[in-house]
Amino acid sequence: MSKKAKAVVYRELGKPISVEEVEVLSPGPTEVMIKVAACGVCHSDLSATNGTIPAPVNTVLGHEGAGTVVEVGERVVGLAVGDPVGVSWIPMCGVCRFCLMGRPALCDRSAKLMHKMSDGTTRLRDSSGKELNHLLSAAVMASYATLDQTSVIKLEPGVPMECAALIGCAVTTGVGAVLNTAKVEPGSIVAVIGAGGVGLNTIQGAVLAGARAIIAIDTADDKLELARAFGATHLINAAKEDVIDRVRKGAGAPDYAFDCVGFGATIQQAYAMLRKGGMAVVVGIGPSTEKVTLTAAHFPFTEKTLTGSMYGSTRPRVDFPKLVGLYKAKRLKLDELVSQRYPIEDAQRAFDDMKKNARGVIVFD
Repeated sequence: MSKKAKAVVYRELGKPISVEEVEVLSPGPTEVMIKVAACGVCHSDLSATNGTIPAPVNTVLGHEGAGTVVEVGERVVGLAVGDPVGVSWIPMCGVCRFCLMGRPALCDRSAKLMHKMSDGTTRLRDSSGKELNHLLSAAVMASYATLDQTSVIKLEPGVPMECAALIGCAVTTGVGAVLNTAKVEPGSIVAVIGAGGVGLNTIQGAVLAGARAIIAIDTADDKLELARAFGATHLINAAKEDVIDRVRKGAGAPDYAFDCVGFGATIQQAYAMLRKGGMAVVVGIGPSTEKVTLTAAHFPFTEKTLTGSMYGSTRPRVDFPKLVGLYKAKRLKLDELVSQRYPIEDAQRAFDDMKKNARGVIVFD
C-alpha cells in the first residue's frame, strides 16, 4: 500500500529546497518500504542541488538514513516487517565484476542507475501525480522510502536511529577509507584534510587503526577542536599556516594522507606532504571541473600512491553491523557526531547550518 510522506525535494538548480507531501509507492517483488526515523544532512545532498554532483531536478533528497521496515516485496530475503535497518545508497547487483570481487561500492548497475530504482523507474510521485527521482537510489529525506532490498541493511536493535543513519554514509565513508581502502598500519602517521562529517570519521578510522599521530587540517578553528575530540593529535589551520611546513616540523611527513575535500589543490597538498612510499587517498567529491597536476618524475622516484575511495570501499552487509558493534563497544563515537536535530519542516535551516555542524540530522516522529 502506498504512503503519503513529507519529503525534501530538489526542484531547481541553485535554489532553496522545498518540503512537500509526496506519495511513496509500495515496494516491488525485491524491494522494501521503510518508515524513516532519521536522515543525516550530508554535503552530497547540498552538492546535488548546486550541480557539484549531477542530479536531475524533481528529486527527493537524502541518502543517509535509518528506520523500520513496514512492507516487503514477495521475493525479499532476510528482512521482515519491524526490523530496524540502515540504508546503503549503493544498491549492489551482486553479479557484476566488482560485486563478485567483493567491491560492491564500484557496482556497475548502481553507477548507471544513480537516481532511479533497479528497474530504471521510480516509486515517488508528487502531489500532482508526476514522477520524482530518488537521490542516489535512496530518497530517505522523507518519512517513508521504498528501496531495493540490497540497500536495506538489518541492524541490531537498540542503536539510536540518528546514529544508525550516520553509518549509512559519513561513518562508513570515513572509517572505510582508512580500514578498507588504505588499510592503514598500526604506528603510522596519518593526515586528514577537511574536518567535516567525513573527515571526523576518517580521524576515527585512524584511531581504530592504531595510528600514532593524526594530523587534522582545516580552515576553521571550531572544526579543528572537534577533530581533537575525535582523536586528532595535531591541528593545523590551513588559512593561517603553511600546511606542508607545519606537517613536517610537527608530527613528520605522513604515511597516509586523506583528502576529504576533493579540490585539486587539496589533493595535490595531500600527495605533496607524504613521505616516500606513502599513500594519498581522495575521499571527498569535488566539482567535475577540478583538475590535479603532479610532476610525473615523482611517481617512480618516490613510489607514492594516489588513489580514490568510493564510499569507504564498503561491503555494507559486512561493515554496517561491524560499525554498530564498535559503537556498542564504545570504540566509535556516533552520538557525538550529531550536532543538532531538526524536524523536516526545518530542512532548509539544516542545510544552512551544514558548515557549522559535524552532522545535522532530520528526525521524524
